[in-house]
Order: sequence, then structure tokens, then C-alpha cells
Amino acid sequence: MVGAATTALKSSKTPDSSTVQRFWTDALFWLALAIAPVSWWLMLQLGVARRNEALSWWPVLMIVLINPVLEEIVFRGAVQGWLQQQRVLQHRWGAISLANVLCSVLFASLHLFRQAPLWAALIFLPSLVFGWAKERHTTLLSPILLHMTYNAGFIWLFG
Repeated sequence: MVGAATTALKSSKTPDSSTVQRFWTDALFWLALAIAPVSWWLMLQLGVARRNEALSWWPVLMIVLINPVLEEIVFRGAVQGWLQQQRVLQHRWGAISLANVLCSVLFASLHLFRQAPLWAALIFLPSLVFGWAKERHTTLLSPILLHMTYNAGFIWLFG
């Protein structure tokens, strides 16, 4: 089990240490953070229901801190990492890889177990952003931080 987690944390390619250690200097990383409110606004415009009662601290902790770490290890670290290694899935459309698209489809689909279909479908776009960050920065830290930020806004508006 420890070996699988370690493998998931490693990139499928050797990272450029300046990219990994300095992703926060990447203007596109900050743009990805700035896009988060756009995704929240889109959900509001599409009529995603807002919850009226406040959540207790435990669900907030899970949704904003713990789930993003676990989900990024599994989806971007293990699933997308494995998909990236498959020769047939190395096709790209600009900055988005087929491996990222497939991982994002799976990620959004699995949200159908906990969210309404519209909410689950709208998770596809942020998932592409998280996958892009993983591939660009060859670390899980940048998609984890993005995921935490996106989830914080979702909880603030819809939690």
C-alpha cells in the first residue's frame, strides 16, 4: 500500500526541479486560481441549488482540506499518471492531454454518487484545470492547492 502511494506521488516523467519548486511563480498557475470564481459564477448561473443551513466544521475540513489531497493522489497521481504512460493516450489538444480528459471524465462521473447530475458535470472543467496543473508542474502540490481553492468556494456558495 505504501509503495502504491509513493508511486502515485511520483510523476510519470522526470520533473524540472525549477518548475516543481517554483510553480507559484508561473503566471498560468495564478490564472488557474483566478478562474475558480468563474466556475462558481457559472454554477450560480446554471441554477445549482444553494444550501441554506451552515455545515459543521467536519464536512468543511473534509471537503476543503482532506478530500482534495486524497482525490489528487488517486486521480492525478495514480490514474492520470498511468494514463499518461499509455502511448495511445498521449495525444494532446494544446495544453490538454487525452489522459487528462479521460481522468476528468472519470472524476466527474464518480461525483454522480454524491452530487446532482448538473453539479457532477460541472466538475469536469475544474478537473481539467487540476490535470493540466499536474502535467505542467509535474507535482501534485499545484493541483492540490487549486482543488482546495475551488472546493472552498463551492462550500462558501453552495455548502
